[in-house]
Amino acid sequence: MNQVTSTGGGTIRILIVGGGCAGLTAALRLQHGLRDQLRSGRAEITLVETTPYLTYRPLLAEVAAGSIDPRHVVVPLRRALPRCRVLTARIARVDHARRRAWLLPESGPEFELDYQQLILTAGSVSRRPVLPGLAEHGRGFDSVGAAVGLRNHVLAQLDLASSTRDPELRHAALTFVFVGAGYAGVGALAELEDMARHALRGYPNLGPEDLRWVLAEAADRILPQEEPALAEHALVQLRERNVDIRLATTLESAQSRVVALSDGSRFAARTLVWTAGMRPAPLLAATDLPLDDVGRVRCLGTLQVTGPDGGALGDAWAAGDCAAVPDPRAAGGEPCPPNAQHALAQATVLADNLLAALGGRPVQPYRPAPAAVSTSLGLRRGVAHRDGRSLSGRRAWLLHRARTLRGLPSPDRRVRVLADWVLGAVFAREAVSLGALEHPRAEFEVATGTPES
Repeated sequence: MNQVTSTGGGTIRILIVGGGCAGLTAALRLQHGLRDQLRSGRAEITLVETTPYLTYRPLLAEVAAGSIDPRHVVVPLRRALPRCRVLTARIARVDHARRRAWLLPESGPEFELDYQQLILTAGSVSRRPVLPGLAEHGRGFDSVGAAVGLRNHVLAQLDLASSTRDPELRHAALTFVFVGAGYAGVGALAELEDMARHALRGYPNLGPEDLRWVLAEAADRILPQEEPALAEHALVQLRERNVDIRLATTLESAQSRVVALSDGSRFAARTLVWTAGMRPAPLLAATDLPLDDVGRVRCLGTLQVTGPDGGALGDAWAAGDCAAVPDPRAAGGEPCPPNAQHALAQATVLADNLLAALGGRPVQPYRPAPAAVSTSLGLRRGVAHRDGRSLSGRRAWLLHRARTLRGLPSPDRRVRVLADWVLGAVFAREAVSLGALEHPRAEFEVATGTPES
């Protein structure tokens, strides 16, 4: 990595918006490349994120299955970035023409922050439409809390089904519906189905045939970023495990815990998980930067934001899910798909280009590596693509774990996750619901007669 040895006077003030995989990777690289300037006070790097940690989403499915300690998939930003200033706040708006951003902390008044270089790595958020009953009965799957909560909920449904004498309630408790068959939906369903099947050993009156898993996908295939043959193989594997996969099907309603699908089917289900797609972070609309039709920041191949004349907009950069970066391998200059592989690689190129620009050197275009797509289908099962070949089963599962571990931007967390996997290979999973963790004050409030606020 090139380092900046001279900046020509003055303080370099860099603002990074977003502390996800792309934001943290860029900050780590800049922190190293500007270490002399940061020590002497000739450079400042400020990272703004709504939470003081990064959540490594590719491992959330294993958190839900109990294979990994939830603490091990989050990276504390302040510990990882000791030479940067980390602010826990929300970006209210950005006026790049004036090189100024307005920040809104969780409590307290809004304040302004001046900068010279802007890096947008705000990522994406779940796309959740307004559907009857979805807000009341649906669950997301985009945070550690959501993953742990879903695990507790699934195990609680097994407890409920095992103890009730109401056949309709029992059937609803054992019906699990996932909407969206991308990596998040397929991975979460597969891991939880595997965990629930293992947990049934503790329920003599329940069997695998009592569980009903439904996966609804609006497109005509699952795993759209996988090779078609590999996605079809994953589809076959899931159906062999009695997963009811409905393609070209959308959710229409979930009122009163009754799931209504566009194919006309209606059935009771006490578990509804929404994993149907992502959209760019809404804060991008509160900037004066050019956006594409989807809402992503328009970028050149060098990760610089596109200016009005089609060239580079001065001092503005973007990477990851929020950036529309042209993919040189795609026909018609289509942007790179939003995934962790591109986010990590783009952030590295972005940081190197910013250091090059500060040092008066030419910048380089982003050239994506061959796609390395894979997903887990539960313990010791997976599908993967490598060197033009499709893999499945244990080999694909091991390759998926290796790729996922390599992408985690923290050596400390890599060791902890690897230790979890090693222990998981020696000891059986703990299938215990700790649902009280979601409402830790509930028992105290009941004992004191205090209504829950």
